[in-house]
Amino acid sequence: MLDAAARRVIDPPLNALGRRLAARGISADAVTLAGLALGLVAAGLVAAGLPGPALLPLLASRLADGLDGAVARAGRGSDFGGYLDIVADFLVYGAIPCAFVLHDPGANGAAGAFLLLSFYVNGATFLGYAVMAERHGQTTSARGVKSLYFSAGLLEGTETIAFLMLLCLWPAGFVPLAWAFGVLCFLTAVQRVWAARRVFGG
Repeated sequence: MLDAAARRVIDPPLNALGRRLAARGISADAVTLAGLALGLVAAGLVAAGLPGPALLPLLASRLADGLDGAVARAGRGSDFGGYLDIVADFLVYGAIPCAFVLHDPGANGAAGAFLLLSFYVNGATFLGYAVMAERHGQTTSARGVKSLYFSAGLLEGTETIAFLMLLCLWPAGFVPLAWAFGVLCFLTAVQRVWAARRVFGG
């Protein structure tokens, strides 16, 4: 819901930095992999019971996630780069809740399982919509120039990043936050299915 507005704010500085990195020969895929590594470091810290310190590598990871596209636009992007980017995003988004479950499965297991199920279903509607949009020749740049179609929804990347940050800042609230965000993810999935039915027919 907030991605389009967020992109208008963050794209200009990211594009400027992306041009500098591309000029130095740094590839977009390298930035993507660095962001993935930082996200997994953050997840490891959460699993070890250190959610506060995990916030810094998590933020750096999400910065790299925005920066890889800027590097690609300034240099030579590729379809594989876009594919790698979305795989890395989904892995980081799932790794943080999973780490909370691993840290305290007794307290966080049920809520974490529900949240990860909602991520799975929401991700399926997102990627499925992107495939159908490609087949129907749909394009959009409202959320930046992307390798695949980014459909709008109640929850998007900006909200997910804010949610993961909130988990790190308030780990004691994982259970209610996970249930609440999971419900919103399912609502987003239903919203996308309804949009697909309206746009693509059935």
